[in-house]
Amino acid sequence: MWDSINYRAILPVACAVTGFVIACCLLLYSFIKSDLVQMEVRHATDLADTVVKSTRYAMLHDDRETLRNIIANIGEQQQVEHVRIFNKKGLIMFSREEGEVSRFIDKNAAGCNGCHAGSQPKSQLGKMDQARQFTNPAGKDVLAITSPIYNEPACFSAACHVHDASQKLLGTLDIGLSQEPLQSTMGMLQHRMIAFAGMILVLTVGAACALLYRQILVPIKKLADFTDRQGDANLECEIPEVSGEMARLARAFQGMARRLREAEKSGVDSL
Repeated sequence: MWDSINYRAILPVACAVTGFVIACCLLLYSFIKSDLVQMEVRHATDLADTVVKSTRYAMLHDDRETLRNIIANIGEQQQVEHVRIFNKKGLIMFSREEGEVSRFIDKNAAGCNGCHAGSQPKSQLGKMDQARQFTNPAGKDVLAITSPIYNEPACFSAACHVHDASQKLLGTLDIGLSQEPLQSTMGMLQHRMIAFAGMILVLTVGAACALLYRQILVPIKKLADFTDRQGDANLECEIPEVSGEMARLARAFQGMARRLREAEKSGVDSL
């Protein structure tokens, strides 16, 4: 069976088309996943910026009760895993979890090692550099945003503050968002991509194999049946209904058979 020209012609085509479709689908999936992750990061950084701006007025007036309420209200959101504000030294000033307040943040933690990896901590972070992905102690995948709170003229000139103009960083907002919605979206996208790839494979491989069988394999079979006939039957029967190179090959074979018969007749007559 494996020596049949049908399998030897169709199988490589089917394998090539299958590999091409799978490679394209995997590449497309990786692009879509990258775009979705970047969109999630931008959404999280925008949320962090909104939180910083929302707390700015309370910070300028040293309204700690309002700050606690803002942090508590944000922490009650369904996707928020943690939210905290800590000062330049790493002391947590406000947090959704009351037990974290007045504790020092672990500088080797997933949300901090981006700034504290070197001997000197970074004072500036780009949008994408603010994002951290890790698994929290509860086993949930978290996208954490570390948003610096910079010292502005309104900060060091306020009556209730003791910061001077030389201090660039006042503190940091750390907010973590659950990645379960993103993972759910990616899972749904993966299932749909698999179904789409399967549909494309069936249609593409089926169409390619049908065309190959119709345009090449059937004419080859007709030509093979034509050449298998013995004796003068080759000269009497009509050339099969083929076109192009197949028809030329059939006519060439028939002409060769005629010349061979004439040569045989000439040899017999000479005897």
